[in-house]
Amino acid sequence: MTFSVTKANGYKQPFDRAKVVQTCLRMGSTPQIANQIADKVENKLYEGISTREILQMIFRYMRKHKPEIKNLFDLKKGISIMESKPEFELYVQKLLTYIGYEVGPSRILRGKCGEHEVDAIAKKDEITYFVEAKHHSSYHSLTGLDESRIAYAILEDTNEGYLEGSTDLKVDRAMIVTNTRYSDHAIKYGTCKNILQVGWSMLQTPGLRDIIKEYNMYPLSCLKELQKETRRKMVNAGIVLIGELLESDNEELSRKTGIPQHIIIKIKQKAQINTITHSGKNNAK
Repeated sequence: MTFSVTKANGYKQPFDRAKVVQTCLRMGSTPQIANQIADKVENKLYEGISTREILQMIFRYMRKHKPEIKNLFDLKKGISIMESKPEFELYVQKLLTYIGYEVGPSRILRGKCGEHEVDAIAKKDEITYFVEAKHHSSYHSLTGLDESRIAYAILEDTNEGYLEGSTDLKVDRAMIVTNTRYSDHAIKYGTCKNILQVGWSMLQTPGLRDIIKEYNMYPLSCLKELQKETRRKMVNAGIVLIGELLESDNEELSRKTGIPQHIIIKIKQKAQINTITHSGKNNAK
C-alpha cells in the first residue's frame, strides 16, 4: 500500500523509502542498518504522515545504533538557529571562499541614488558579485520575489554610480545565498535578471546543502549542547565551522574567547563526533 507524506508546506507526495535510507547513510549508518530503519519507518506509516514525524523516527532509531547522535542537530535546523549577523553572514563568506571565490567582507556600496550595505564582495572567473546572505529562522519559509527585486535594484544603482564616478568598484552580478528554497516567482525573476541564486536545494545547480556536504562545511550550530553565548564568543573570534574549531589551538582560542580550556576540550570532543557522523572523516575540511 502506498501512503502519502505531508511536507512542511502542506503539499503531499508519495512516501519515498530511498530518502529514508539516504538520510540514515548521511548520519553515518551502514547500508544494512539504513535499510532496517527504513523497514521500521514503513511499518509506522499512515496516510498523510508528516515529513517531520518521519525524521523524528529516523533520529530515534538511529540513536540506538549511534548514541552520539543525541548531541547533534539536523543540518537544516542547525543552520536555522544561527544568528543572521554576524554568524550566517560570516558562514556564507567562508563557504564562498572554500568553493573558489575571492571574498571581501561586508561593505557599503555607493550608487547613483543612495548607499547600500552588502554582506560580501565575491570575485571568480573575472566576475564581481555583491552578496546578500538571506537567513531564515524558519527553514520552511520561502525566499521570495522581494529579495531578488531589491538585489537587482541595488545592482542597477551601483552600476549607474560607477558610470558617474561615485565608486571605483564595478559590480557585474548580484548573488543571493539563503538557507531556504526560493519561490517559483523568485527563481523566474532571478533567472531573467541574471542573479546568482544559491538556496537550500536547487534544480539545475548545487544548492547550499550540496556545497556543505561536498566540502564538509558543517557549522558549530549543529552541536546541540553548545550554548548560544559560547557559540557567539567563537563567532566573534572568527570561528563558525567545526573544522576551524578542531584545528584551533586550545590556549589561543581560550584567550580570544574567554572560554576555559577544559570547556573547549569538551566541545571539541563533541565536534569530533559530529564530524565523524556526517562525513566519516577525521576533519571537517
